[in-house]
Amino acid sequence: MNETAFRDQKGEIPFDEVILQQGELISDRLNILRQEQYPPDAQKGLRQFTLAEVAYFLGVTQSTIKKLHLEGKGPEPETSSSGRRSYTAEQMLELRTYLDEHGRPGKRSYLPHRTADEDLHVISVVNFKGGSGKTTTAAHLAQHLALKGHRVLAIDLDPQASLTALHGIQPELDSVLSLYEALRYDEERCSIREIIRPTNFPNLDIVPASLDLQEYEYDTPVALTSRDPSEGRTFFTRISNALKEVDDRYDVVVIDCPPQLGYLTLTALTASSSVLVTVHPQMLDVMSMSQFLLMLGGILRTIREAGAEMRLKWFRYLVTRFEPVDGPQKQMVGFLQAMFPEQMLEANMVKSTAISDAGITKQTLYEVERSQFVRATYDRAMTSLNAVNDEIAGLVHQAWGRELP
Repeated sequence: MNETAFRDQKGEIPFDEVILQQGELISDRLNILRQEQYPPDAQKGLRQFTLAEVAYFLGVTQSTIKKLHLEGKGPEPETSSSGRRSYTAEQMLELRTYLDEHGRPGKRSYLPHRTADEDLHVISVVNFKGGSGKTTTAAHLAQHLALKGHRVLAIDLDPQASLTALHGIQPELDSVLSLYEALRYDEERCSIREIIRPTNFPNLDIVPASLDLQEYEYDTPVALTSRDPSEGRTFFTRISNALKEVDDRYDVVVIDCPPQLGYLTLTALTASSSVLVTVHPQMLDVMSMSQFLLMLGGILRTIREAGAEMRLKWFRYLVTRFEPVDGPQKQMVGFLQAMFPEQMLEANMVKSTAISDAGITKQTLYEVERSQFVRATYDRAMTSLNAVNDEIAGLVHQAWGRELP
C-alpha cells in the first residue's frame, strides 16, 4: 500500500495513526494467510519416523527393531512396497516400553524417567538479543528430549509466542491461557495444571504464551511497592512454586525466555537447574551478550542477597546459526572457546535453510519429511541438531548422577 492511502483530507495524518493502520493491515493479511495454511480448528499431526531414526532415539541397532518385528513383538510398523519400515511417535514409545519391560536384568532402562531422588531439571534458554536462535533451540531441545523418552514440559515465556505457534497453538486466534495466570498476584491466579496443553509429540506438553505475559512485568513493581510487599519481594520464587504442583509429571522443563532482562527472565532463571545461552558468533552479538551478562550478574547478585539461591547444575553457551566456512565466525568461536573452555558446548548448531524453511510452515526439523529437502542439506542440519541435543541431554543425566543411555 502506498503512502497516499494514509493521508486525510488535509494531506496529513499523525505518525501514530499511520503505524496503527499499518499494524492492523499487516495483522489482517497475516490472519488470512494463517487461516488458509493452518485453520484455527486444525490439529497438528506428526510424521512417521524411519527405522534408522527409531534406532537412534531408542539407542538400539536397526537389526534389534527388525528382529522384534519379525518375531511379532512390539507395535506393527507401516511397511512400504520396498520393505522399508516406519513408526509413529506413539509406536516408538510403545517400543521403548516393550524393550524396558523385556530387557535383560541389570541392563539399562529404556525409560529414562527420573527417580524419586532425582530433582525436576529446569533448563532456561536465554539471550538478550533477538535472532540468536533461542526459540528454535528450545523447541528442538524439548522435542528431542521427548523423543528420547523423557517426560517434558515446554514453557513459552516470551509474549511473542513463537514457541507456542511452532506447536500449532495460535494465541492471536484462540483463547489461550499463559503462565501469567499462574504467576499473577491477585485472587484470579490459578494452578499451572489448568494451563498446560498437550502437543503432537508424545511425552511433550506445553504452557503457551500470549501478550498477557507482559502484565507480569507491570504487576511485579507494583507488588514490590505495595502496602504488603511480601509477595513482591519473593517474585523470583513464583515459577518454582508453580512447578511444584506438577513435579511428579515431568522429568525436564524447557523454558524459552523473552529476549529481555525483565522480571519474567529473572523469575525463570531463579527457578532453573541449568542455563543455556544461545550465541550467534558475530562481533555485535557477542558485544550484546557481554552487556547482558554484566547486567544479569549484577541483578542476580542483588536477588541472591535478598535470599534467593541459584543452585545451577550447569551453565553453557551454545553457538547457533554457525557457518563453518565463514572465517570471521570461526575466529569468533575460537575466541569464545579460548575464554570459556568449560562453558562452551562442544557441538555447534549450524545455520541451515532446512530449519528456516521448516519454520515457514510452523514446523521443526523433527516434524518435516526428509524428502522435502535436498538430502545433504537436511542430513547436515539433523546431524548438527542431534549432536547439540545429545550433549545437553548428557548434561541433564550427569546432573542426575547417571550416564546418558
